Amino acid sequence: MHQKRSYGRVLLVSTLVGNLEVALTVVVVLLYVRTQPPPDEPPDYASITGALFSAWPLVAVIAFLLSLVFVLPAVALSDIVGRRLGGRAAWFLAPLMVAALLAPPVFGIAAYNDAQTRPTLVFWASATASLSLGALIALPRCEGLLRRVALWGTGVVAGTGLLGALGLSAGLLPAYEPPAIGPETMAGTWIDHTSGTLVFTSDGRVTASGVGVHRPGDHPGDPSRRCSGSGTWSYEPGRGVWSQEVRVQVPGCSWSAWGVGGTDRQPRIHQKVGDPGSGMLYRLRKTSDGL
Repeated sequence: MHQKRSYGRVLLVSTLVGNLEVALTVVVVLLYVRTQPPPDEPPDYASITGALFSAWPLVAVIAFLLSLVFVLPAVALSDIVGRRLGGRAAWFLAPLMVAALLAPPVFGIAAYNDAQTRPTLVFWASATASLSLGALIALPRCEGLLRRVALWGTGVVAGTGLLGALGLSAGLLPAYEPPAIGPETMAGTWIDHTSGTLVFTSDGRVTASGVGVHRPGDHPGDPSRRCSGSGTWSYEPGRGVWSQEVRVQVPGCSWSAWGVGGTDRQPRIHQKVGDPGSGMLYRLRKTSDGL
């Protein structure tokens, strides 16, 4: 004889699963960020962490409401249909019920806003998978389910973060590295966010037009002194991709050696801006036309 279903526990377990899914997503996003080029201004992780914690009650409320509107009815309907089918199909029916309950609001809102079909289908499938996970985990009729889900879910989130950090440290995950550009890559036009340009030629000549010269303490977006003129350049490979530099000598323009960043498809050179250790950069990217 089956233990009687506790729909209150279904609701709590599904809400907990929703919160754990959000936590796992945050961990995966943080790991992904480590594989991408750094932004011009480093993220304020203290503020981001504070914002996440302050927003978590809202996340919990949304997870509760989604569980109440979609997961709980899906489990109840699965129980009803499952009993008619001999009690063996409830687990299989839960995702189908979630998908059916989600379809009217998702496609209705998409039609009202003239949304494209493919993004709508992707969103519907993703939402179905996320809510179905909560429904499937909440289906077992056993004591201590909430505690086990909390322990195992927390372990999965923490384990993902730990394994990801170890993978980045050991090189198993592709942590970001600057591209090895070489002198041949430098030839062409490099442009900043205000259309200031450095034009490098393969014979070691360079022409600057409105390129920023920043003083200590400047912000990358602040107005800076602009420098123009002609001179020479040289590429220094250093001991690896992190130490390669480009030296630009233009009379009247006092730049330190330019660091290298970006990607193979979109290489960049940069000057450090602000106080030491601020992580702020003034960047020029190579134009695609190579002029």
